Amino acid sequence: MTHFLDALKLVTFAIHKEGYKFIIIFALVTALLAMLSNTLGLIGLVATLWCVFFFRDPERVMPVEENVIISPADGVVTRVDYSVEAPDDLGYGNKKFNKITVFLNVFNVHVNRVPVSGTVTKVSYKPGKFLSANADEASAENERNSVIVKTANGTEIIFVQIAGLVARRIVSEIKEGQEVTMGDRYGIIRFGSRADIYLPEDVSIKSLIGQTMIGGETIIAKLN
Repeated sequence: MTHFLDALKLVTFAIHKEGYKFIIIFALVTALLAMLSNTLGLIGLVATLWCVFFFRDPERVMPVEENVIISPADGVVTRVDYSVEAPDDLGYGNKKFNKITVFLNVFNVHVNRVPVSGTVTKVSYKPGKFLSANADEASAENERNSVIVKTANGTEIIFVQIAGLVARRIVSEIKEGQEVTMGDRYGIIRFGSRADIYLPEDVSIKSLIGQTMIGGETIIAKLN
């Protein structure tokens, strides 16, 4: 019995609050489909289970190493760009940053976490298109929510939630002036998306294209 309970803990997980209404809708539709056909009911059941899985919100273990920046999202690093400009609405002008892009598919955990401790100095939401999150122009043209956090030593780190082809809403609970701790949950992007992290050029990047990120755990860069 003890082994069974231990195994059960491995397959149970918390659900983000944004997911409950969708899970209920999926379940109700499944019940209606089941009345029409067993096959349709089975398809609906699979879709409902996927919806539950999508909105999972597992606990994460933060690294104990100092002066590190962790990935704000689960997914795969698809781009590492050097000497690029930050989004226009953040007011950095021609200042250059190094940018890391993490792509989230519909099976990744979509709860986002703060990559570094400090003070939130700016939050900027911009409506936009819903191009594929892998597209180069998605950073500038898609719906996005940008956050700047200033660390204790004055370094500013930018992290951006970007909606994708399937995503239709960015949820962010972070506010300007808020003190945040590395690993804090701060939002979610529904149904496939992308996260961009802009780093000062003297910050050491510790991630590679193709590397799988675990949001809240994987070290993505290190402050010098």
